[in-house]
Amino acid sequence: MPLTPFVFDATLDNFDALILGNSARGLVLANFWSPKAGPCGVLMPRLVKLAAEYGGRFLLVMVNTDELGQRARGLGVTSVPTVKFFLHGEVVHTIHGAENDETLRAALGQFLANDQDRLRMHALQMHQDGDTEGAIELLARIAVEDPADLAVAVDLAKLLTLAGRPHQALALLAALPEAARKQTAIASLMVHLEMIEAANQEHADAADTPASRLTQAAQALFEDQAEQALNLLLQLARQDPTYRNDIGRRAMLALFGMLGGEHDLTRRYRALLAELSI
Repeated sequence: MPLTPFVFDATLDNFDALILGNSARGLVLANFWSPKAGPCGVLMPRLVKLAAEYGGRFLLVMVNTDELGQRARGLGVTSVPTVKFFLHGEVVHTIHGAENDETLRAALGQFLANDQDRLRMHALQMHQDGDTEGAIELLARIAVEDPADLAVAVDLAKLLTLAGRPHQALALLAALPEAARKQTAIASLMVHLEMIEAANQEHADAADTPASRLTQAAQALFEDQAEQALNLLLQLARQDPTYRNDIGRRAMLALFGMLGGEHDLTRRYRALLAELSI
C-alpha cells in the first residue's frame, strides 16, 4: 500500500516493478535508508514533502537497507541515506547524505524541467553571461504568467538585489501570500533584504530607537561582527518585538541558519532568545 499517492515502500516482491518498471514511464527516486541512521530521519520528511508538492511528477520509493541490503549493495549503495534517480531502468543521478531542499530541487529540476523551468534556467544563464537586466525582465514576464511559481519570485528577488535594487526585491516578496512568505527560504531572504535596507541607511539614528538598533546590527553583520549583530538583535527582540513584525527575532533565526546549529554563537544566543518566550 502507498504511504501517500506518490510514496511507496519497497519489498523484495515489488522492488523491480516499483523502481525499474515505473522508471520506464517517468522519474523514480529510490531513497535508501536505515532506521538506525539519524540522517535518514532528517532526509525522509524532506523527500515526502517534495513528493507531495510535485504532485506525481516523480515517484518516491523507500528502500529499507536493513531489509533489502543485498538489492541496495547490488546498486552500489554503501552508505545511507542515498537517493538514486531512475529513468528508463537506469540510474541517472545519485545524492549522498541528508541534502537540503535547495539541492534536492536543483537535482529534480535536471529531470523534470517543463517549458517554464527552461525559461527560468535560461534567465539564470543570461545573468551568468552578464546580462542581469535581461534576466530580470525575463523572470518578471514568467512571474506575471505564473505568479504561483515561488522559485521564480525568489530568483527574481535575488537578481534585483544583485542589481542594486534590494528595495524592489523586498517589495516583490512582501506582496506574496502570507503562506508563501512563511516558507523558510522566502522568510530568510526577506530578513536578509530588510537587513540590507537597514545597512544602506546613510546614518544610524543617534537615539536609542528600534530603527537605530536594526541599522547598527545590519552594519555589524556586514562587517562580519556576528556576535555584535546578534547582541543588538536580541535587544531589539526583547525591547521592541512589534517592530517590523519582530524583525529582531526573525533576523536572529536567519543568522542561526547561516552560522549552523552547532556554532557556539548559535547555541548561546538561541538559549537567550528562548528565554524571551518564558
